[in-house]
Parts: sequence; C-alpha cells; structure tokens
Amino acid sequence: MSLAPLPILAPLILLSVATLAVSRPGPRPAPLPRLAEAAALGALALSGAGIVQLALGGPRDLVLGGGPAQITFRLDAVSATMTALVAFVGWIVLRFSRSYLDGEAREGRFHGLMLATLAAVLLLVQAGSMASLVVAFAAVGLGLRQLLLFYPDRPEARRAAAKFALVWHGGDLLLALAGALFWLAFGTAGLAGIGQSAQAAMPLSAQGAVALVVLAAALKTASFPLHGWLSEVMEAPTPVSALLHAGIVNAGGVLLIRLAEPVQASPGAMAALVMLGGFTALFGATVMLTQSAIKTALAWSTVSQMGFMLLQCGLGLWALALLHIVAHSLYKAHAFLGSGGAVQAVAATRRPGPVAVPGLAAVGKAFALALVLYAGVAAGFGLLGEHKPPQALALGAILVFGVAYLVAQGLADAAPAALTRRTALASLGAAVAYFGFHLLAGALWGAYLPDPPVPGALEWALIVLAVTSFGLVAVAQALFPLWAHHPAATGLRVHVANGFYLNATLDRLIGGFRPSGPF
Repeated sequence: MSLAPLPILAPLILLSVATLAVSRPGPRPAPLPRLAEAAALGALALSGAGIVQLALGGPRDLVLGGGPAQITFRLDAVSATMTALVAFVGWIVLRFSRSYLDGEAREGRFHGLMLATLAAVLLLVQAGSMASLVVAFAAVGLGLRQLLLFYPDRPEARRAAAKFALVWHGGDLLLALAGALFWLAFGTAGLAGIGQSAQAAMPLSAQGAVALVVLAAALKTASFPLHGWLSEVMEAPTPVSALLHAGIVNAGGVLLIRLAEPVQASPGAMAALVMLGGFTALFGATVMLTQSAIKTALAWSTVSQMGFMLLQCGLGLWALALLHIVAHSLYKAHAFLGSGGAVQAVAATRRPGPVAVPGLAAVGKAFALALVLYAGVAAGFGLLGEHKPPQALALGAILVFGVAYLVAQGLADAAPAALTRRTALASLGAAVAYFGFHLLAGALWGAYLPDPPVPGALEWALIVLAVTSFGLVAVAQALFPLWAHHPAATGLRVHVANGFYLNATLDRLIGGFRPSGPF
C-alpha cells in the first residue's frame, strides 16, 4: 500500500487553526495571527515534501468513494507545482496580514477566513476527479465571497461580492453538468481516466462536457464580458487581492490544464479559447492603460493576463500556460502587497528629462529590429526547426511586440544614447528569457501534458488573426503619444476608462440580486 500524497495534509493544518477564529473573531486575537502564519508555513513545508515524494515515488492518488461522486486527490507534476505556488503565496500573504489587519474590529475572523479559503484552494489544485473539482471550486467561492464582504457596510463591497458569487457559482453549476456528461461518455469521474478516454474517442456527450468546461473556465478567469467583479476587488483588504492570485482567479486555467486532453480533442473548444482569450487580453490591456487608481489598474492587468492564458491554452501550449500561471501569480501578488507604497516609490524616482516620443519611422524600425532579434534568439535556442510547433513561435511573436515598444523608445530622435543602450539590452534579455523559460517549462511539465496539435486551416487562420491583432495594438500603443491629445482620443479615453460601461450594465442586470443591507 503506497503512502498517500503528503500535501493533502496541508488543508487539514490550515482548517484546524481556522476553527480557532470562531472563538477569537475580534481585534488582536493573540496568538491567532502567529498561528495562522505558522500553519501556512507548515502547508508550504508539506508542499515541499510532496515534491520530494513525487520525485522518489512518482505520481499517486488518494481515492475516496466511487461512481460519479468519487473524490480523488492527485500528486503529479502539475498539482505539486500549483500546491507549492499556492502555499508559498498564502504564507507571504498571511505574514503580511499580521501587521496589515492589526487592530481591525474583525481581525480574528479575517485570519480564519483566509486560512479556510487557502485550504480550499489547496484542495482545488490537488483535485483528481470532477467531483473533487466541483466541491473545491464551491468552497473557494464561499470563502472568497466572505472575504470580499469583510467591510459589509460598503455598498461597493456588497455589489462586488454579489457579482462574484453569481459568476463563480454559475461556473460551478456548469462544471457539475460537465462532470455528469463525462460520466455518461466515459463511465469515469477521474481526470486521468477522462484524459485517456478522450484520446481514443470523443462522443457527443463528451463534446458537450468540454463546451461546459470552457464556459466554466471563462467565468472563473473573469473573462469578457463578465469581468466586472474583478475590477472591484479593491473593496476588500489588500491581502485578499493578493490571495486572489494564488490559484483563485487563475483556477480556470488550472481546470483547462487538468482536462487538457479532452479540451484539445475539440477543435471548436480550442478555437473558442483563442478568440475569447485573445479579445479579453486586448480589451483588458487597453482599459488598464487608462486607469488612475493603482489597484484598479492591477485588476484590469489581471483581466488581460488571464485572457492571454486562455489564448495559450487555445493554442495547445499547456506547459507555457502553467508557467504563465506561476509567474503571474508571484508577480501580481507582490504588486498588490506593495501597492500601498507605489505612489511614494514613483514620486521618489529620478526623472532624467522629457520622455522620448518615437515617430512613425522609429516605430517601424523598432518592429523590424525586434523581429530580427527574435528570429536570431529563437535560432540560437534551436526553436526554428521543421518540427517545432508554430503556435509557440506565434506566441513569441506576440510577446516580441512588447519588446518592439521598448526598442521604439530607444530609437526616438530625442532619446539619449544611454536610453538606447538600456532598451537594447532589455529587449535582448526579454527575448532570451522567453525562450529560456519556454525550454524550462517543457522540461518540467511537457512530458505530463499533450503536445500542441498540428495546425489545420482553422488553426492557422486563428494564429494569423491573433498575431495581426496584437501587432496592430502594439503599433497603436507605441504611437500613443502622437495621437493621445487629439480631441477624439480624449473623448474615447473616457469610454475606455469605464470599460465601455459593461460593468455598469452587469450592475443593472443583477440589481434584483444585490442586497440592500449588510450580510
């Protein structure tokens, strides 16, 4: 009899300390804050032990019950990575919360809710069956909703919590229906069994299940047009915004990666992910540039990044999507925790002089040089061979447009030589880092995830559409200083800053669900 996955003990430790919050919900509930941090550190230690266990003994499952309600927790490369990520970010957030929430009226309750929500996320990333996913997703939603309502007297907080609950639990319902359809199609509720069966055949019920999974993932990742709740997370304490990026807002990506085989077996689902993800990425990035509040801009940045992650999944770049989740979680959690000092940091930054504004010629040269740099680095990494997936090269081309923006600043007529050198080195570093991490992701997770599909006519059309769309937006961004002060642009900026009023429309639609007083 093999030993059960050690990381499954981590949620139990967190929940045991969370129960203490019931008796100490008020301010300064010593020693609860320190115990909460210690429990999170223990969860992180167990995640490290799980990595060792995986390296020594290979993947393993803990199975409880049977039939469509089978509860399974799995230790493999994907779950070990996500467990370590969630436990690490959770520990940092709880450590930060000790001082951030010190003296709050409901400080003890906050620590209890944070621990319980973190425990639910750890169960989610270790889930190995559809029933486990549904239960864990529902638990995460319940915990986060209460955290969003930490200041229940704020109408904005109540509205954000109502929108979140509607969207998140709508995804739970879709996921439960998908599990039932997978059971009808394959007679198994385990994710591993579903993946193996999908590679052999995809009956109609399985196709329907995949469609529901894609819709559920879109809801979980705050995709267009139901992204409004994410832009209002600043109504909760800052640690909640940081914890949101530890396996919660990116849980839709985890769901798709866990069901990569059946999703990839559906060309329609892959095409939908490319179109929805690409549009959400462009939409979120555009709105983000017009935001003046730091946390709001970070939230819109997350909308864009989650769209880009869906795009990666739609292209079949599963390992890169997982790498994106890890990198974005670490970066954005740090950004939210540091948002309080961001204004002072910007004010203290030395400003050498006027910003160099590139003209049309400089932008054109920048894009040409960036593409040459990209091709040279890709060739150096051996990624331009005949059998290399074009999806990865297309994704690299999209990312290099950001490099072109840097190069354009250095090629502006007013740019000093030092700026030109810095932008050149930054561009080279970005290109090398992308392909270096590309190879690292393949080495870590490539053997456990499907290879990108061979693109057909539809896939090629979507690749060309995505690259062209991101290229045009990058050019417009690089030329922004030239047309930003035009009267027409000023009027457009107001509409963009309000997200084209989609969030306000959602507010009106759910008006009947919005509570009139504190819960």
